[in-house]
Amino acid sequence: MAFYVTTPIYYINARPHVGSAYTTIACDALARYHRLRGERVRFLTGTDEHGQKIERAAAERGVAPQVFADEVARSFVEAWPQLSISNDDFVRTTEPRHTAGVQELWRRVRDNGHITLGEYEGWYCVADEAFYTEKELVDGKSPTGRAVERVREPSYFFALSRFQERLLAFYEAHPGFVAPEHRFNEVKAFVRGGLQDLSVSRTTFTWGVKVPDDERHVVYVWFDALANYLTSLGPGEREFWPPSVHVIGKEISRFHAVYWPAFLMAAGYSDDELPRQIYVHGWLTVDGEKMSKSAGNVLDPLKIAAEVSADALRYYLLRAVSFGQDGDFSHEDLLTRINTELGNDLGNLLNRTLGLCAKNTGGLVPSRGEGGDLERALDAALVKAARDAEAALGRIEPHRALDAIFELCREANRYVDKAAPWAEAKRGDAARVGTILATLLSVCEALSVLLSPFLPEKSAEMRRQLALAPLAPREGEDHWPAAPPVRAPGATLSPGQPLFPRIDDDQRRLLLERLTPRRPAAEVAAPPAAPAPTTETNKQDISIDDFGKLDLRVGVVVSAARVPKKDKLLDLRVDLGEPEPRRIVAGLALSFTPEALVGRRVVVVANLAPREFSKGLVSHGMLLAAGPSEDLRLVAVPDGPAPGTRVK
Repeated sequence: MAFYVTTPIYYINARPHVGSAYTTIACDALARYHRLRGERVRFLTGTDEHGQKIERAAAERGVAPQVFADEVARSFVEAWPQLSISNDDFVRTTEPRHTAGVQELWRRVRDNGHITLGEYEGWYCVADEAFYTEKELVDGKSPTGRAVERVREPSYFFALSRFQERLLAFYEAHPGFVAPEHRFNEVKAFVRGGLQDLSVSRTTFTWGVKVPDDERHVVYVWFDALANYLTSLGPGEREFWPPSVHVIGKEISRFHAVYWPAFLMAAGYSDDELPRQIYVHGWLTVDGEKMSKSAGNVLDPLKIAAEVSADALRYYLLRAVSFGQDGDFSHEDLLTRINTELGNDLGNLLNRTLGLCAKNTGGLVPSRGEGGDLERALDAALVKAARDAEAALGRIEPHRALDAIFELCREANRYVDKAAPWAEAKRGDAARVGTILATLLSVCEALSVLLSPFLPEKSAEMRRQLALAPLAPREGEDHWPAAPPVRAPGATLSPGQPLFPRIDDDQRRLLLERLTPRRPAAEVAAPPAAPAPTTETNKQDISIDDFGKLDLRVGVVVSAARVPKKDKLLDLRVDLGEPEPRRIVAGLALSFTPEALVGRRVVVVANLAPREFSKGLVSHGMLLAAGPSEDLRLVAVPDGPAPGTRVK
């Protein structure tokens, strides 16, 4: 069985940052997992190097575009091994194999009658490398808030409008094509709103793949870039097509879920030959704020990995954020999780087990007897953890997989306390002590496999200390534990340094000082302005009984749209754990764009009486927020409680 996973190819207007690392690490974990299951795996990443933005950036540097591209692409090639990324291929859009593949795809689409020459006049955003219609502009800017330019030039057009109904039929027949579901709903709404033919060539710059048979034009960067998933396949790799999953950020979902399948359909690919799934993850903020160069808070993943280890960074990114939702990178939380979950739960389990073996069995693997209820319960917990993690990774929910695996860690630590091998040793029951320790060694061995997709270096170190051979996945061999591993007694264990040494208070302060982004001087120099005096009077006091009437619940925004002719209102659908999302009309439009709210975890007054804003526009609930209407801050809860959980 073949598994083909891809990252987006990263645009070389920036070097690797924690956002690109997040996507790449998630794909790496999936690739490693499927290799463990005995599948033939292809993991592709790379760089997107063409376009007007790159041509301009190179000119500003006074170098040729290829020189600029070579320099930045090298930073990606060199970065990923430092984060234990195991990609099988790295594609660059300036490579001859890619150029030839793009031109072949163009010819197939053109020869099928779906590309024709015309003239484009409209809005183009250089930063987004995207064309926008008048109705898509927001206050004269692109939906991402960037500047647009009025462009008029000869252009080849792709007949995207012809594929509207076929795309909708494909979506209907393949309900898991885009995940999570709320992202798929956004894609379907975009397509149902009507598709316009797409300009797919440019003549105002030259840095790109030349259009076949008309070198005055270069291929539109998205037609060029998306083709990498196909052009990178060598003659002996066709078995990997179609891709199993494209993992992408939400800002490029339209290109992957609409344009890409339409291009392939136009080239003659059948529905069965289209990518199996597009998985859309959310954005990362840093300590509660959006990452940006101007704020000085774009995080370097290599710097973080050098300070706390690549595996600690990998673990944090995949555990602390619910994959598919927006999340926050908190340096405080990173260090806390290293000490508690990685150090106490995992590292301490290994240290305790090996220390008890050194004391009671001479550092040798003991024999395991039949055991009793405690052992059977721990064995069952191991099997459950493996099954739950398998199911979560099948749904591409690495955070849920890690939840299941670390519950096994905690259960094993509880088992040590309940089984109390030190007490059995005092009673002289060596056989019972051996059974306890052999049971713990079995759990540690299973953990070294279960955690290897996420913590490859530390899992390898676990196996070394446990006197186990390194994992060597081979096609057709399934290493995933279906039952507690059984070892022959007698092997000599090799205790080593703690997997995750504890970070004491002094070290923590130093690490936070080194890792926390420094604000630009102009930003930190000015003291915060004093709050403006309020004219509001205190509301009348209420009793605890009055407060108890409020039904406050955790919600997740699954869709958002502007309310026509209402500048302040957004029309939201909020998941409250009910059969259908709740419709809530909220005055948030001056503070948030609709796309910025999707996936946000909010607090909802769920028992507010329905309010009709206009005919057919009825709101059933209210979101809690603070601040003036033009600068609101939503009251939220961290990941954990499910939608519908009562807020107390």
